[in-house]
Amino acid sequence: METYYLVIIIILFVFAISDLVVGVSNDAVNFLNSALGSKAAPFKLVMVIAALGILIGATFSSGMMEVARKGIFHPDMFVFSEIMIIFLAVMLTDIILLDVFNTLALPTSTTVSIVFELLGAAVAISLVKVIGMNQGFENVSEYINSGKALAIISGILLSVAIAFAVGAVIQYFVRMAFSFNYERTYKYFGAVWGGLAITAITYFILIKGAKGSSFMTSLTVDWIKAHTHWIMLISFVGWCLVLQVLIMFTKINILKVIVLVGTFALAMAFAGNDLVNFIGVPLAGFESFKSFTASSLTDPGMYTMEALKSPVQTPTVFLLIAGLVMVAALWFSRKARSVTQTELSLSRQDEGKERFESSVIARHLVRNAITLSKVFNIVLPRRLSIGIKKRFKQKVFEKKRKKEGLSFDLIRASVNLVVASILVAFGTSLKLPLSTTYVTFMVAMGTSLSDRAWGRESAVNRITGVLTVVGGWFITAFSAFTVAFLVALAVHYGGMIAIGILVALAVYFMYKTHKLFRKKEKEEKLQEEVELLKIHKDGLTVAERSDITVIRTLASVSDIFDRTISGLINEKRKKIKKACDEIRVLDKEVKNLNADIFKTVTLMNEGEIETGHNYIRVIDSLKEIVHDLSYIAQPVFEYIEDQRPPLLKIHKKDLTDFNE
Repeated sequence: METYYLVIIIILFVFAISDLVVGVSNDAVNFLNSALGSKAAPFKLVMVIAALGILIGATFSSGMMEVARKGIFHPDMFVFSEIMIIFLAVMLTDIILLDVFNTLALPTSTTVSIVFELLGAAVAISLVKVIGMNQGFENVSEYINSGKALAIISGILLSVAIAFAVGAVIQYFVRMAFSFNYERTYKYFGAVWGGLAITAITYFILIKGAKGSSFMTSLTVDWIKAHTHWIMLISFVGWCLVLQVLIMFTKINILKVIVLVGTFALAMAFAGNDLVNFIGVPLAGFESFKSFTASSLTDPGMYTMEALKSPVQTPTVFLLIAGLVMVAALWFSRKARSVTQTELSLSRQDEGKERFESSVIARHLVRNAITLSKVFNIVLPRRLSIGIKKRFKQKVFEKKRKKEGLSFDLIRASVNLVVASILVAFGTSLKLPLSTTYVTFMVAMGTSLSDRAWGRESAVNRITGVLTVVGGWFITAFSAFTVAFLVALAVHYGGMIAIGILVALAVYFMYKTHKLFRKKEKEEKLQEEVELLKIHKDGLTVAERSDITVIRTLASVSDIFDRTISGLINEKRKKIKKACDEIRVLDKEVKNLNADIFKTVTLMNEGEIETGHNYIRVIDSLKEIVHDLSYIAQPVFEYIEDQRPPLLKIHKKDLTDFNE
């Protein structure tokens, strides 16, 4: 019997490693985006700083591990065999859900998924117990820690509104103080803003997070609490002086320093708060196994799990190993970069190709916002209104943005990081597993709204994107509960056979989503090449852009046509199917260029207007060519798909000659 549960423990830890990799791929967006979007430092330096933050933050997460043991259900109400089913169901569900969301490039919440998975699995086993004892369904509430679970869930949902509002308000006042032409004003206020920002981070990370650390003694924690005010005062004065000296005597941009410190802090807060989502359940399972094997009982159905109610200090070595796995995943995961792009596209300052279409709700919200802004313009004194508009003028930043390819400036990046790290660290100090994804994403959306990044050209698309991501979070919650519920029942009734089938399914899902991701990655790479053809990129003229567009498209058309004919001659179904998929991608690219014609014409230089009509005709012709290619490839695919007779030799020869 011990061997059976030892296998489960091994499965839990194997999936914990996979979950760490998948989880970091999802959550890297939380602490990388601000530094990457503002180009605060070279990519490798940003990654090194984030990696250090993760390693140190991992040792601060010990206190959060109790959430997995007793935060959602009452462990003493379950026996060892039931607890192990709950934990196994959670890990199997988590690895599948997170990988699917990463593949779709949607940042989801690892915290929400783990909370609702624990809840779903616990409710399933509670129902089995209640039905087995001929009790009413209302008795399920005795097994669930409803008070704590409700506090966690409401805290997560409340954090969405708080993060958006706090991010928007702080960004507005910081922008009013610095304006977009911050290089003038930050010489006077930059050191104070930096001092406040870094001191706030120090307070919430060190002082509030100290009690969750695995290596700090109780005496050290008590000393920090007793000297909080002095630590804060010294930190503020010290950082103000250091940053002011840097401004006066060096060419170092202190806003970059603030952003990098914020990146470190948020990576640290992420590891401290979210590590429980990845290894909390396996560690709880391991503790349960040790407790059972140390007891005198041999029947796992008789040993109740009161042991999980006692506070346990997680060994630092486990936390450091988990931190190292997360760092490795951060460096090597391409899915992390994919998820990062979704948030950057929704928060970038400039207009461009939007990832999301408009929606009815978004159009309604924008319409009301425009009406409200007109009312404010009437109510506000004219001089005040003009003064506010001056602070939000973007001419200086616009030149810098085009030259350096920025998504937003360092002021917004610093606010994103400071506000998000404070909110997440504060939640950690209260032992509430706030969703770092919810907090950082909504802070970023709030700051971009205040920065007027959502203009008339893109507002409906950006709002639709936000609603899509937020809607995905609710789908995460529902899916996590439902799938964990069903998996727990399957393991309970199916035993080792069910476990084997479910593990195989999890591996299969990961393989399929990996293939899907590789396909999406190719499509996005092609799309990036198309983006380079836009007039505000690299200063290309209309003639140069036409040349590149025609050459790329015709080369692709020729290649796809060749493979279609070859596939027909040799009856290669997969080859033709791949060609059809590539035609759809190519068609989308040309349609995007066609949709951007109006914007392209408006951005033309005076001397290019005369050739503009030729560019329009070229794009229109390319659209027709690609459209015609689909009329060739699709019937060929259907012919092969329907297992029609192979071509005669003379037909094959004619097609080969024609193709050449």
